[in-house]
Amino acid sequence: MFDNHMNRALEQARLAADLGEVPVGAAIIHNQRVIAVAHNTVINKCDPTGHAEINALKQAAIALGTPNLSDCDLYVTLEPCAMCAGAISWARIRNLYFGAFDEKSGAIEHGARIFSQSTCHHRPTVYGGIMADECGGLVSHFFQGLRQKL
Repeated sequence: MFDNHMNRALEQARLAADLGEVPVGAAIIHNQRVIAVAHNTVINKCDPTGHAEINALKQAAIALGTPNLSDCDLYVTLEPCAMCAGAISWARIRNLYFGAFDEKSGAIEHGARIFSQSTCHHRPTVYGGIMADECGGLVSHFFQGLRQKL
């Protein structure tokens, strides 16, 4: 089941790459049903908050008619950054499943470790490394392509 939901997020990450965005995708599940899928839109929408997680959280909140997503699980292809971890906490996501670890910008297992802070008001259960090679490969390939263009 984890792979199926992560594959939804991976589809979104591939779409992001096709659009010239950093290939990160997300899916939110409520009662075993996909209620939101999203990808990064930072470049195409000129929006620094256009991360896949934020876009998916907005869609899910609208779909359920509430900002409280405590009955939802979030699947994302890359370890969330500090901004996204904060939003995940505020949305009260039940379970966070992520693919590749992000040593540079991640804030769950790396960096700020948002959910480990005493000031964090809600901590989802976290499962990292799901399909990590495939998820991480998309990001690595994307940035290798950018470096080759320079």
